[in-house]
Amino acid sequence: MKYLMGIDNGGTFCKAAIFDENGKQIASASSPTVTITPKPGYTERDMVELWESNAKAIRDCIRKSNIDRGDLVGVSFSGHGKGLYLVDKDGNPAYNGIISTDNRAWEVVKNWYEDGTNQKVYKKTFQEILASQPVSLLAWFKKNKPEVLEKTKYIFHVKDYIRFCLTGEAYAEYTDSTGSNLVNLTTGTYDDELLSYFGLEDLRDKLPELKHSAEICGYITHEAAKFTGLPEGIPVAAGMFDINACGIASGLCDENEMCMIAGTWSINEFLSRKPITNGTVALNSMYCIPGYFLVEESSPTSAGNMEWFIRNLMDKEEEYYQRPIYDIANEWVDSIAPDESNVIFLPFLNGSNTDPLAKGTFVGLTAYHNKKHMLRAVYEGVIFSHFTHVKKLLKNHAVPESIRLAGGVTKSEVWVQMFADIFQIPIDVIEDKEIGAHGAAIAAGIASGLYKDYKDAIEKTVKITKQIKPRAEYRKIYEEKYETYRSEEHTSELQSHSDLVCR
Repeated sequence: MKYLMGIDNGGTFCKAAIFDENGKQIASASSPTVTITPKPGYTERDMVELWESNAKAIRDCIRKSNIDRGDLVGVSFSGHGKGLYLVDKDGNPAYNGIISTDNRAWEVVKNWYEDGTNQKVYKKTFQEILASQPVSLLAWFKKNKPEVLEKTKYIFHVKDYIRFCLTGEAYAEYTDSTGSNLVNLTTGTYDDELLSYFGLEDLRDKLPELKHSAEICGYITHEAAKFTGLPEGIPVAAGMFDINACGIASGLCDENEMCMIAGTWSINEFLSRKPITNGTVALNSMYCIPGYFLVEESSPTSAGNMEWFIRNLMDKEEEYYQRPIYDIANEWVDSIAPDESNVIFLPFLNGSNTDPLAKGTFVGLTAYHNKKHMLRAVYEGVIFSHFTHVKKLLKNHAVPESIRLAGGVTKSEVWVQMFADIFQIPIDVIEDKEIGAHGAAIAAGIASGLYKDYKDAIEKTVKITKQIKPRAEYRKIYEEKYETYRSEEHTSELQSHSDLVCR
């Protein structure tokens, strides 16, 4: 049996997982990364600490697996999109890494929308511009900290930086770069005119050569092998944006399927042979399967809101009930019928895709309501955000026979059933594993020759464990609640716009 490692870097943890060639997860390990918030709206991390955390997760995973290290035949990566990781000519960080929740460049983006830059950009990238994208952050650095860019040699996404640490080779990768307004989506190349729209044309030589997800981008160096425990000399594949990794590990490989990932971000996506250019969706990018584009609607409005609720409002419940906190949360939500509470939650604790200044809000609370009602509202609000995104996607896609759901919410039968009831579409649940790391391992398997292509890898390694059917009796109840949610969301957007004007 041969084995593959996938390494997944999100906003707060790095994870390493080992899979056998049939997709069975043999072991996994995670290591937290510290978020640095020097100012409101800034989210950074120490890049040296990030590399050390990755190495620890790799070492721990290998130790827990009890496999012969010599049977590991390939490594690849999944990582959060957006953000910025800068490296100098000596291979050292040129600044802290910047995470995808960073909002410091919001005013830069606002100016681009006011002066029409966004319209010129859209004709080349078929994307909206986000404050957390590299282009926005680079423009912010040019204005506020030009000395950082002067000493920068390479502009990386998070997974590119970790790959660089393991191989010493500097490459960029298509799924991340095309999802960040850095690449002309028609030509599939860097575009000097596009960069000039952002005022970044002088940074062109700092953008590394582009590679496809399953292409080999180097081999584990002697130094990295000693530090991580990985076998020296095994191939390292480029890897992919985490929404690609979760999509491929969910079996997303043709135009008929639709996939949702419910983690910190609400990710909703389908594949197309051509970008959707009618302005009805926010983001188009190249998919890890060559020849396909990923059509995406997303925002930082998913299960991270539930984690906030548990951390701040259920901190003593596990001790009191003597049961796992997530079991308690599911019991609370299941104890209240959909028509027994009209509390609405807007899941914008980390902003939204349409308004980076949006705020999370409970609406409709009375003296009757308690934390159980509030938590049900959080579960519903997260799904309503996904539903809003999917409704936009369905303007360009037939209603699928089912939607594949991945991410932490799949561990909650209560929550998955609510997804089915609100969408009134069957929900397919993917086998529980580190799904981002599994997608990365699939790329490593193709690069190392274990799999012929992505379709072959999916057939051998991806399993749907169950399908949850919608309950028709809840259709009208949730339709009415969703209309209330949308009206409150609109009110929130108007208030946020008013606050922005005042600033």
